[in-house]
This record gives sequence, C-alpha cells and structure tokens, in this order.
Amino acid sequence: MESLALHSLSTASFSLSSRTSLHRRSKPITKSSQPFVSPSSSIPTLRSPIKPFSFAALPKRLKPLVSPIRAAASQNDNDPPSKTTSPPPPQGAKLFPLFLSVSIGLIVRFLVPKPIEVTPQAWQLLAIFLSTIAGLVLSPLPVGAWAFIGLTTSIVTRTLPFASAFSAFTNEVIWLIVISFFFARGFVKTGLGDRIATYFVKCLGKSTLGLSYGLTLSEALIAPAMPSTTARAGGVFLPIIKSLSLSAGSRPGDSSSKKLGSYLIQSQFQAAGNSSALFLTAAAQNLLCLKLAEELGIIISSPWVSWFKAASVPALVSLLLTPLILYKLYPPETKDTPDAPAMAAKKLENMGPITRNEWVMVGTMLLAVTLWVCGEKLGIPSVVAAMIGLSILLLLGVLDWNDCLSEKSAWDTLAWFAVLVGMAGQLTNLGIVSWMSGCVAKFLQSFSLSWPAAFGVLQASYFFIHYLFASQTGHVGALYSAFLAMHLAAGVPGILAALALAYNTNLFGAITHYSSGQAAVYYGAGYVDLPDVFKMGFVMAFINAIVWVVVGSFWWKFLGLF
Repeated sequence: MESLALHSLSTASFSLSSRTSLHRRSKPITKSSQPFVSPSSSIPTLRSPIKPFSFAALPKRLKPLVSPIRAAASQNDNDPPSKTTSPPPPQGAKLFPLFLSVSIGLIVRFLVPKPIEVTPQAWQLLAIFLSTIAGLVLSPLPVGAWAFIGLTTSIVTRTLPFASAFSAFTNEVIWLIVISFFFARGFVKTGLGDRIATYFVKCLGKSTLGLSYGLTLSEALIAPAMPSTTARAGGVFLPIIKSLSLSAGSRPGDSSSKKLGSYLIQSQFQAAGNSSALFLTAAAQNLLCLKLAEELGIIISSPWVSWFKAASVPALVSLLLTPLILYKLYPPETKDTPDAPAMAAKKLENMGPITRNEWVMVGTMLLAVTLWVCGEKLGIPSVVAAMIGLSILLLLGVLDWNDCLSEKSAWDTLAWFAVLVGMAGQLTNLGIVSWMSGCVAKFLQSFSLSWPAAFGVLQASYFFIHYLFASQTGHVGALYSAFLAMHLAAGVPGILAALALAYNTNLFGAITHYSSGQAAVYYGAGYVDLPDVFKMGFVMAFINAIVWVVVGSFWWKFLGLF
C-alpha cells in the first residue's frame, strides 16, 4: 500500500530473492548511488513462496540474488560468492538525527514565542508533533519506535491524557489499512496476481508497446483489490518483467538493459501512480487522506464511488498515455516481442487450472469491493466489509493467522499511523490547525490570489516537497492536514481540495528512486540508471500535471466539485 514509506532493506525485498533468483546476471551492476531508504513500514513483507514466472530456461543450480534494493550493487554471478555475515546488533538511536529531531521540538516549545490565540497545551503538543515529524524524515529510529516515543512524551509531559493519546488506535480507517496488507498477501500467496498479469501478456504481448499496455491494464484491474503499489510491484510485476526481459536478452546493469527491461520498468513504474489514484482502496495513503479530511470537517459521501468518479477520466487518460509517451521519449531497442504470447500461454499451462484458493480469493475480493461500493446504502462500513473478507480467507484456509502475524509492516503501520492521526486530531481540537490556516489565509490575501491561483500554488508546493520524503504515507501524515487547511483558508472548495491532494499523493510516487516503496523495488532491479529515474520522473510528473489539470478541471467542473 500503496503508497507507501520504504521499509528496512530486509523487508523491502518482499523475499524477492527467492523469485528474482530465477535468472542470473552476466555482468556486474554498478550504480553510483544507492536509494535513500526511510525506515517506515508501509511496504508489506511478502514471504510466501510463489511459482516462478519462468519464460526463459532455468539454470541447473541457481544462486540467490540480493534484495531488489541492493541489486544495484550486486556482484557478477561468476565472482566468488561473498561470505554472508549476520547483521550487527542494534546500536540504538542515531545521535545526529536524534539531536536534530529533538532540537526542533525544543526550539518551538521554548524559543519561539507562543501566539496569543494558542493555548499552552496546544503549543506544547505542536512542538511534540513537529519533533515527531522531523524524526520521520531524519530517521533516528525506525518510524514505529520514534512515533511511540513521541506518544510517550505527550503523556509524560501531561500534554495529553492516556485515553486521548491512544484514541486513534480504534480508528476504522487505520484498521482498514491494516487489513488491506493481509489482502495483498493473499494475492501473492495464491498466485492470483501472477495469473492475471500473465493473461494480459498473452493477449497483448506481441509488441513491446502492447506488452507494456498489458502490464499497465492488469495492474489497474487488480489495484482496487490489492491495496499496495509496493506489493503489486514486488510480488507480481517485477518478476514478470524480469523474466520477459531476460528471455529477450535484456539484462540489468549493461547495455542490453535498453533492449526491453528499461522501458518496461519505467512504464510500469510511472503508470503505477495513476492506478493507485484511480481507486480509493488501491493504496493505503488514499484511506488516510480521507480520514484526515474528515478531521477538518470534509465529509465525502459514498467515498469509494465518489473517489472513483472524480479520478476516473484523468487517471484513465494518463494510464493510456504513459506507455505511449515513454515509448517515444525512452524507447526500447526491441520493438516486437512475437514470442511473448506463446511463452505466457506456456506459463499459464504450467500453472494449471485456477486453484480453489484462487477462486476463493476472487470471490472474496469481489464481495469486498461490492460492499465498499454499496456499503453506505447497506449500512456496512468499509472496515466491516474488509473484516468480513479477511474472516472468509481465514475460515477457508487461504490465509492462516501466522500469515497475519508475520505481516510485521501491517502492525507497525497500525502503531505509527495511529500516533500521527491521533496527534493531528488533537491539534485540530485544540485550535492549532485553524490558527495556522488563518495565518496562511492572510498571507495569500496579501498577494491578492484568487482561489484557483492559490490552489495551483499549494498543489505544486505539496508535490515538490516530496523530494524531501521517502514515504508517501509519511508525507500524508506530516503535511496533508496542514495543506488542506491552507486550501480551505484560501477559499478552495473543500471536497475538491481534499481529493486533489489525495490524487497528488499518488502521482509523486515516481519522481525519484526513493519516493515510494515501488520506486525502490523497480530501481533496485538494476535496469534503469539513476539519472534516468530523476529525468523521466520529472518529465512524467510534468505531463501528469498537465493531464490532471486540463482534463481534471473540465471533468470536475462537470461533476460540480467547483
């Protein structure tokens, strides 16, 4: 989920070493830079074994590859195997990031004059919140640990009572996010995601462009029922792209990468943001955005339908344009892939008929999506629909409780999301957000900006600030509420502001190699050079902005959002 903060190096691999080890590299991959990885845990860890997507002939004895994020620095298979060493014991907090994070809070609390309109309790909570946010960026400790320390500080300093500090742990949206991690595991464990993507390759894979469209459309199809862009990238699409590329003689880290692999990686990477923006349940950060909007009084009726209706036209236009634009700007050397459909058909034959667990997964997700769409009329909240779906998967043995327990990122997400949402809610209750929005309103009024102009400035600022973040969900937790308040203060219609910021959150997930979980997965495959990641990320961000502004404006006007 989406979206989401990059996990630690060990968990970000999704155990892909077991899957990417199907193919051996012939030359070393050298990267001048490694992706910056935030220790957040929005990436689900997928450890269940999956049958390999084996288009190419397999060697007799395979060597496991390193995780995708470290693959950029992996050695040649002909080199002697490196001696594995156990990781060093934890050393506690990193001192310099710890000093900076704590200093920010102390400076705000004791050196910055408190405004007259703000109470001492609210100002002290703001200092703790800013220190917590600084820790999310600077990472003195893993995100969950740092959030817990911030929560503890708010209680020890008597800024918040225990019940108020822990109030968000019963938040429905947060539990919906947690359960969505388990759904993603079910897709990977059953192999259903592989089967769907392989079918699209069989139907559309005669040319490189058609192959890209097949992969893009298959991700859009499974996105609403597999609510994590990172799980889709690491658990489904990267193994397929690697198999297709290697079978075409396109290997990571050398000139042959340009034959096929580089283009397919870039196309899938850039299209993923639009797939996540298309459906409310396609990424974890989408659900968090709507919850934070509710804290500011922006209530969206029939959220699943309203989200899809507003996103459908601009997202689908961008999805259809992305493979074609990259085909022109970042062309593959291999234009035709006539053998791909036959190889995909062979793969489907080897997979055999759809298994019982896959049918259960299909039925369960159809039920869940139906309840998400119609739940408001039936009186069934979204989280209850997800709970029903998970209960079915557990009862019928598609997932077992150990699968849920081993989803560490889900439980970590529960902890740090709840802390951030709880603090943000208390800041709203104590009047900090209204005070900040009033200050921003006065500032914007000094420039005599109309609300459309202010909307453009704030949306662009929200987007480009993400160059400082390695987490979509972390970005949302830190800045979504503040920017939404600024929009409201500038006179931007509330629902338009809330949805546009949420869509924007998905679109900036492909601007760098560290901007999201899927960014680390795709970059770590070794097919795309770092300068190309930044260059194409910026170019496609600009193109997406044009599409969403032009197409979105006409569509949202038609829908009556402004």
